[in-house]
Amino acid sequence: MTQLVLQSAVSGLLVGGMYGLVALGLALAFGVLKVLNVAHGELVMLGGYAAFLIFTERGIDPLLSMPLVFVVLAFIGVVLYQLLFRFVVRFDIEKRIKNSLLISFGLVLILQAIAVLLFTGDDRSIVTGYSSAAWVVGMVRIPWVRLSGLVVAVIAAVALEWLLTRTTFGHAVRGTAEDWSLASLAGVDVRRVYMIAFAISAGLAGLAGSMVSLGYSVNPTIGLGWTLKALVVIVLAGLGSMRGIVLAGMLLGLIEGLASVWVGGPYRGVVALVVFLVVLSFRPQGLFGRGGAYV
Repeated sequence: MTQLVLQSAVSGLLVGGMYGLVALGLALAFGVLKVLNVAHGELVMLGGYAAFLIFTERGIDPLLSMPLVFVVLAFIGVVLYQLLFRFVVRFDIEKRIKNSLLISFGLVLILQAIAVLLFTGDDRSIVTGYSSAAWVVGMVRIPWVRLSGLVVAVIAAVALEWLLTRTTFGHAVRGTAEDWSLASLAGVDVRRVYMIAFAISAGLAGLAGSMVSLGYSVNPTIGLGWTLKALVVIVLAGLGSMRGIVLAGMLLGLIEGLASVWVGGPYRGVVALVVFLVVLSFRPQGLFGRGGAYV
């Protein structure tokens, strides 16, 4: 029993790293633009297909093709922002959220249809020489692929937090997130900040998609599940700390892993939902949120 609990806990933490990686981009878009892009999971799906195509057509390992996938999804993010979301950011926050929900729900259907047309509905995954490799530490088995997902999540979170706190562009992003009108008066090109922030958000979805294609599988309908996990992670973490989002993802994964042992696999999502509601009720700013800070 002890071995089962330890293995479930470690597996949950590693899966939680993926939750955090998916949530990073969604948190950035919501924190800066105040748009709720429920099609973020579909961008993850596109990133998975991009990594799969690069691997099958060019033979490039998905861990090595991540920068290229990031650039491809960032470009898609720029296109989507220019075509759809730049019209939404003209409204106040309440209308931004409502309209972005409507637009992104429609985008979910469009991207799913395109994926079915291009790739059919079959599951696709990447199998490499290390796909089944693992370290064995005592009674616990640590798969390399799942561990690499956690490492990528931590690196992405640290890099993103450095960008937001240590660079001139990051200061412009944070100022825009707090009050776009004051930032504009201070000389910040708010529209440019919005576009680049959304592009980075989509690029981060691409990184997550690469890891999904390597450690899980990709099909046109996976987006909603990852989006819901990301939303739960953001509420648990609270806006304000990118590293906190990864920690919240790991916490969610740990809760699900232990719940699968104690209450059964089919009910682990229920336990996670209960924890989500408790945190939302007693600490609405999240476990790691910094008051009114958005990013």
